[in-house]
Amino acid sequence: MNPGNPAVENTGGSVGTAGGEAADTLALLERGRTLSTPVLRAAVDRLAPPMDTVAAYHFGWIDAQGNPADGDQGKAVRPALALLSAEAAGVAAEVGIPGAVAVELVHNFSLLHDDLMDGDEQRRHRDTVWKVHGPAQAILVGDALFALANEVLLELGTVEAGRAARRLTTASRKLIDGQAQDISYEHRERVSVEECLEMEGNKTGALLACAVSIGAVLGGADDRTADKLEEYGYHLGLAFQAVDDLLGIWGDPEATGKQTWSDLRQRKKSLPVVAALAAGGPACEELGRLLAADAKSNDFENFSEEEFAARAALIEEAGGRQWTADEARRQHAVAIRALDDVDMPQKVRDQLVALADFVVVRKR
Repeated sequence: MNPGNPAVENTGGSVGTAGGEAADTLALLERGRTLSTPVLRAAVDRLAPPMDTVAAYHFGWIDAQGNPADGDQGKAVRPALALLSAEAAGVAAEVGIPGAVAVELVHNFSLLHDDLMDGDEQRRHRDTVWKVHGPAQAILVGDALFALANEVLLELGTVEAGRAARRLTTASRKLIDGQAQDISYEHRERVSVEECLEMEGNKTGALLACAVSIGAVLGGADDRTADKLEEYGYHLGLAFQAVDDLLGIWGDPEATGKQTWSDLRQRKKSLPVVAALAAGGPACEELGRLLAADAKSNDFENFSEEEFAARAALIEEAGGRQWTADEARRQHAVAIRALDDVDMPQKVRDQLVALADFVVVRKR
C-alpha cells in the first residue's frame, strides 16, 4: 500500500518548497551529516568493544558481520538544525558541530532503547540492534551514547559548553518522560488529545528544540535568543511527530523501513487514533469497541493485514487522519512565527523555514 504523502493529502492546500529550494534543503541535511559524522565516529570509537562495533552497526557504518557498509543513517535533521543554530547566532556553522553530535548521540540513545521497549525488529530497512546483538547490548550501547553526548560538550571546557549541556540534559529528561508516557498510554483504553500532545512534545519536541538552540548557545547567544529558537524547534517537533504518526499507520513500508500498520501493531495511542476516538459518531464508537477488545486479546500478534486495515479505515472515517494532517500544518505555522522574534541573517531564516517545510512534507 502506498497512500502518497499522508501529511499533505486531502488538506486543501500544500506546504512545501519548489524544486530548487527542496534541493537546497537536501544540501543542508547533507552538510549536517558531513560535518558531524567524523566527530560522531570519533566519539563512538571511544567505546569499549564490543560496544563500539554494535554502535557502528546501529549508525549504518558496518553490517551485522562487521563489514564496512553504507546504510541509511537517518534524515540528519537534528545536526542540520544545530549548525543553522550557530549561524543564527552570527558564528560559523562549525561552532555548532559539538552540539550537533551531542544531540545526535542522545537521539540514537533513545532509538536503541525505544526499539527494544517497543519490540521493533526493523529500523532504516535493517534489523534493529537488539534483534542482531541482543537486548543487553542495546541497553548498554544506548547508555554509552547518552554518556558520550555530555562528554563531547563538556570537554570543550567553556562557559557556553556548560550552558549547552544544561539544555541538553533538560531535553533528555523530557524525552525520557515522553517515552514513559507513551508506554503507559498503550495500556489505557482512552487518552485525551491534550495528553497525547504533551507526550509528543516531550518525546520529540524537546530534543528538536534543543538541537535548534544548542549551536547558538555554543556561539554565545543569550538565553532569550536560545529560548525563541527552542520555541521554533518544539513546535517543529510536534509537526514532525504528527507526520510520523501518519506514517506509522499509512506510510509505505518501502519508504519508512517499518512494517505496514506498525503503530497499530504496537497499540500506540498516536494522534490519529486519539483524535478519532475523541471525534464521536459511528466510526469512533466501532473503533473504540475494537481497540478495547484488542487490548484483551491473546491473539493480537496474529491479526491479519485485513484486520489492521479495517482499524486504519475506521480511524480515517472518524477523522483522525485529517485532524492529524491539519495539526501538523498548525504546528508548522506556529514554529515559523517563532522565528520572527529572532534577529538572524535572512538566509538562515529562509533555511530554517525550508527545513520546517521538509519535516511536514516527507514520506519517511
